[in-house]
Amino acid sequence: MAKIYTKTGDTGDTSLFDKSRVSKADPRVAAYGEVDELNAVLGAAGATCVDADLREALEAIQRQLFAVGARLADPSARIAERVTKAGVREEDVERLEQLIDRLEMELPPLRRFILPGGGPTGAWLHMARTVCRRAERRVVGLREGSVEGSPEPVIVRYLNRLSDLLFVMARAANHRQGVPETEW
Repeated sequence: MAKIYTKTGDTGDTSLFDKSRVSKADPRVAAYGEVDELNAVLGAAGATCVDADLREALEAIQRQLFAVGARLADPSARIAERVTKAGVREEDVERLEQLIDRLEMELPPLRRFILPGGGPTGAWLHMARTVCRRAERRVVGLREGSVEGSPEPVIVRYLNRLSDLLFVMARAANHRQGVPETEW
């Protein structure tokens, strides 16, 4: 049986997909770490979610985030040709937009800012939105820093649209559970 620990990171560095070793404080590692955190928060949201359609959407997003993380951990774009499921495409962004549009149809119009929170699922989705924004900022930082193997622009668009979707999903989860929004 393989052990979960390798001891290869004990000195503070880690391997990327192209086998290069970098510091665990490397901007690329920070970016895919933020995406990993987002994935975990979405798992917490899904664990509290009673709506099957939202739960299914969250799982699909979690799977897509593995692809985003893989792309961020791959400065040489080696996996792009080997693993087609590790791609993030415009169609993925469009799928997020379609879900936003569908969910917004069931919601009352937004008149003011609302305080994040509500029921458990809504609160976790609001938390996920903030983690998503942080991940997006890290990825933008990689692109602006001219890091070797900068992430494709579609990854930034995907994360930007995902944060919008998470806000709408939080509202939808609260609305479906009869939890009123608190306006600011």
